[in-house]
Amino acid sequence: MMRASQWVDSLPMSPLLSVSHLKVQFATRQSFATAVDDFSLEIEPGECVGLVGESGCGKTTSGLAIMRLLPGSGRIVDGSIDFDGTNLLDLSEREMQHQRGSSIALIPQDPMSSLNPTTKIGKQIAEGLRIHNGASDADAQRRAIEVLEMVEMPRPAERLNQYPFELSGGLRQRVIIAMGLVCSPKLLIADEPTTALDVTIQAQILDLLDRLRSDLNMGILLITHDMGVIAGRANRVVVMYGGRKVEEATTDTLFKSMRHPYSQALLASMPSIETASKTHLTSIPGLPPDLTKEIIGCRFAPRCLYAQDDCRAVEPDLTGTKDHGFACFHPVDGPRVEIRSAEAASTTAGSGIEILRVENLVKEFPIKRGLIRRQVGAIHAVSGISFSIQEGETFGLVGESGCGKTTVGRLIVGLEGVTAGDISFQGKKVSGKGHKPTREERRNRQMMFQDPYSSLNPRMKVGEIIREPLSIQHEGSPAEQRKKVAELLLTVGLDPTASDRYPHEFSGGQRQRIGLARAIALNPKLVIADEPVSALDVSIQAQILNLMKDLQRTHGLSYVMISHDLAVVYYMADSIGVMYLGKLVEIGDAESVFRKSAHPYTQGLLDAVPVPDPEMSRLRRGRQVKGELPSPVNPPSGCRFRTRCPRAQDICANEEPEFQYFSETHRAACHFPLQTPVSIISRNITAGQ
Repeated sequence: MMRASQWVDSLPMSPLLSVSHLKVQFATRQSFATAVDDFSLEIEPGECVGLVGESGCGKTTSGLAIMRLLPGSGRIVDGSIDFDGTNLLDLSEREMQHQRGSSIALIPQDPMSSLNPTTKIGKQIAEGLRIHNGASDADAQRRAIEVLEMVEMPRPAERLNQYPFELSGGLRQRVIIAMGLVCSPKLLIADEPTTALDVTIQAQILDLLDRLRSDLNMGILLITHDMGVIAGRANRVVVMYGGRKVEEATTDTLFKSMRHPYSQALLASMPSIETASKTHLTSIPGLPPDLTKEIIGCRFAPRCLYAQDDCRAVEPDLTGTKDHGFACFHPVDGPRVEIRSAEAASTTAGSGIEILRVENLVKEFPIKRGLIRRQVGAIHAVSGISFSIQEGETFGLVGESGCGKTTVGRLIVGLEGVTAGDISFQGKKVSGKGHKPTREERRNRQMMFQDPYSSLNPRMKVGEIIREPLSIQHEGSPAEQRKKVAELLLTVGLDPTASDRYPHEFSGGQRQRIGLARAIALNPKLVIADEPVSALDVSIQAQILNLMKDLQRTHGLSYVMISHDLAVVYYMADSIGVMYLGKLVEIGDAESVFRKSAHPYTQGLLDAVPVPDPEMSRLRRGRQVKGELPSPVNPPSGCRFRTRCPRAQDICANEEPEFQYFSETHRAACHFPLQTPVSIISRNITAGQ
């Protein structure tokens, strides 16, 4: 395979896109915020350039400026944008409308909010061809099927008459890509195209973009905050901070010889299975600069470990070589990654006292139709799973969206009633058919929700939100409750004055801290953390994960960590359960599950995790789980994973596999496991049956 540096050397001299000294400002009530400042970028035909940085650094604004799709308060005040020989800033709005969609396409970050929920998929895809090429309805429909086939959409002809809400997140993302490709553009701007997707679907989408780039000789600007997504995908990487470019190099060069401290800090913030690190993650202190104010010196200096007096006085220019430029007076020498042994990575074991036991848990949601709402089927969300957790332990629950993870969490805290099975907490049955948990039983089991914004009442101030559980449980006087709120805000790293502000006034990471403060307000014993960092920048993600570990030690918390990000789960968890379509397929201590996976599904999930190593990323490509999760309404017979398993044989369709032991703390249910089972004489294992 040609290395990225060799590939770039072989490119033609004339770039497809050339952005020079771009400056973008947004009007605020008091002044202007310079969101992009003196930014330059080039993309060749068939090249993928990765644009990385934290939220607010100017990545998305740069992409929107290229498309000339800035919101009303934004304007381009300087620079040029040359695309295929034309300066886009010289075009009228009508001329620019012809470029959008036909020559330059955009994949927005959230496919659901970008698709019209009232219009069928086929019509939305065909719309661009009718507008730009004047195609007939029949020709547009044929092209819609063609591009759906191009993006590997299952049963493409059937999808034309479906609405967006009928598709999974991965399929909606394929529809968005198909819409962008319908007019065969020369440049595709992909803005965080995989942020909220499972690792398996994320890998499929990135593989798809790679193939389309190669087949169509299409340039791609891949915007992301995840260094793992960039590795092995992009030919070159541009790192942005505070609206400016701080480093640029070929992908291999950047990851091996990065020179800017910010690039190093972004990489160090990522939890990694490869480095076997369960100690504190490296988080970037402080916050990005306020772009409404004049900035003197290096923009990263207030957060930089290497900053000196000259950094605070003068802003560094981009220096270095043509192949590797960086803006730093005191550059670093490559990534700072500590490699630890698996033994050193082990976490503190639980107390040995069981706090939670789940036995043969079943949850089915009825499907009703007709005027009398007659039940015609059921969604088999959870199908007989069992596990237990010790005090002070973190149990990781991993799997793709739709496998039942969140449902298990909601059952544990009592937000859903069980269909069958039992849940025992501190030795007492707290859930089961016919059992209604009391308010006192609920207080020791709290939930940290996936989307902190939608779980916080926008009409209530933060202080009222955190104080609410204290009021409901009659904990202390109003004055004592206000004091407790201030203490909780300090505990999660927020100023007590935040209690007088509303949720929308905070960033995503700050809102997640508020959600955590509310979850621990009643001093619970168990917290269910449902995808608590899935949509956060890696630097903010590191801060939240470190905070959760600190609180576990100081408050004696136990966690159920629900996530599709296996690197996050490995960092947090002592033991791990892998779920697939309502069933546990593998369970055991974290080291065994991740280092000696026995189930093909677990290994497929691990292979799909983005790794910040270009060479390893290229080697793993194509090894992840393929296809879509089957419907939980009619799950496959026998082994539910067999329809996607590369090792499946006839027995897998006819017989459901039983759990086999691979150590006293590690089991998996597979007819053809990846490891050799062992005979275990002692069967008093705390993991489920």
